[in-house]
Amino acid sequence: MKLSFACCSIEYCSNKSHILDAKVPQDEIGELYDGKAWFYDVWAYLTESNARKRALELAEIQDGQSILEVAVGTGLMFNEIVKRNSHGQNVGIDISEGMLSRAETRLSKQNSENYSLSIGSAFDLKMEDASVDMLVNNYMFDLVPFNQMDKIIGEFKRVLKHDGKLILINMTKSESFGGSLYENVYRLSPRILGGCRGVQMTDLLTRHGIKVEVREYVQQMFFPSEVILAVN
Repeated sequence: MKLSFACCSIEYCSNKSHILDAKVPQDEIGELYDGKAWFYDVWAYLTESNARKRALELAEIQDGQSILEVAVGTGLMFNEIVKRNSHGQNVGIDISEGMLSRAETRLSKQNSENYSLSIGSAFDLKMEDASVDMLVNNYMFDLVPFNQMDKIIGEFKRVLKHDGKLILINMTKSESFGGSLYENVYRLSPRILGGCRGVQMTDLLTRHGIKVEVREYVQQMFFPSEVILAVN
């Protein structure tokens, strides 16, 4: 159903399980986030910080691990990973040069050299098979079209060791009052939300043989996130 107004139209589905597909082309995501990098930390503090904190708790990082963060953004979580894994290997990649530059500035304040940051794509991870103890990925699948998710999960599964941990955070479907606000904004203009819409990843992970051990809903400033701990 489409609701039409004088200024615009909004796609509406009465089925609460309906999940919108990604509307911003993948080849435009990097440039989109280059333009958002300068204020992203403020947005993240207001809407995503509680989910990141919970994800770090679930990760239970053990110093000396090999950890890969895909879509490292401005390095908010990667910075904490490097602190906790000071004797391990920490690799962060992102497709946005603007976001990566912010991450590099943030990490340069640490007295540590046990990390690397570089441009990289989730569709083609430059890592050996079964080489990663933990893979962290925050607020990326909510940008990815459904028909491209399998490719990425296949790459995640390939590089993770047996029993390796997968830590995911995504914008998700609302499960509490006010959580649908951002999805309505997405319907009006996907780019305002950086192309993010609510997704639910547990079923897809399970179909790939990845065991979901924890899935929690976190809502902050009405912004709905799911935090997932899974094991390869």
